Formats: sequence, structure tokens, C-alpha cells
Amino acid sequence: MDLLDLEHFLPYRLSVLTNHVSRGFARLYEERFDLKLPEWRVMAVLGRRPGITAREVSELTAMDKVAISRAVARLMQMGRVAAETDSADGRRQKLSLSEAGEDIYRQIIPLAKRIEGALVAGIEADDMAVLDKLLIHLTAAAERIDHD
Repeated sequence: MDLLDLEHFLPYRLSVLTNHVSRGFARLYEERFDLKLPEWRVMAVLGRRPGITAREVSELTAMDKVAISRAVARLMQMGRVAAETDSADGRRQKLSLSEAGEDIYRQIIPLAKRIEGALVAGIEADDMAVLDKLLIHLTAAAERIDHD
């Protein structure tokens, strides 16, 4: 029988890495801002791209549409996200951060950058460039697999 060596299986290793990083972010955001990770991801996307739909947020984050819908609903209930009916298509809602949402977004940015800094501490600039190139390649390959 052929065995799968998980410790060297790239999808497994990426999943474990993602889980560790996500748990660290999730704990911090929950304690300080009463945000679950999907909610923060929605806010992060809207901070950079105000006026997009929940569907577009789902596409950009590669997250499940139901998870995005729940996150948006809770953020709207909390007054952190505002929705405006799209004038071109009344069935769609354009989302943006409210003033309260923007305030939280601004507070989280330095925290997120600090965590990222701790994660990549000690990695040389040349290696970071290689890592970036590899992540772009892996993301494109994963998208192709996801769509096939």
C-alpha cells in the first residue's frame, strides 16, 4: 500500500500553516474587536475595494458565499458595514465600510502588519521575492484545480 507522507505533502503543510496563522489572527480580532475571521476578511476587502458586492468579496477571498453572507449580515447589524442598492441592478447591494468599520479597519492594519512581520522575521528580501513568486504560481494552480 502506498502511504501519503503528510509532513511533506504540500497541500497539508499549507493547510497547517494557514490554520496556525488564522487562529492567531482570529483570537486577536475576537478579543479586541468582537470580529470573527470571516468578518475581518470582509472588512479587509472592503477597506481596499469599497462598493463591491458580497459575491465579489466571496470571489476575492475564495471563501464560501454562505460564510460571506453571514459575515456581511453580522457586520451590518453591528454597524460596521453599510449597503447601498446598485442603481444599475436593484437586486445587488454595493458594500462599504461604515465610519465605525473604517475606524476598526485603521486600528487592525498595524496589528496585522505586526503579525505578518513576526511571521516573516529573518527571511531575506531575496527569499521573500521568491516566496511571493511561488505563492502567485501556487494560487493560480489552485484556482485552475478549483475550477476544473
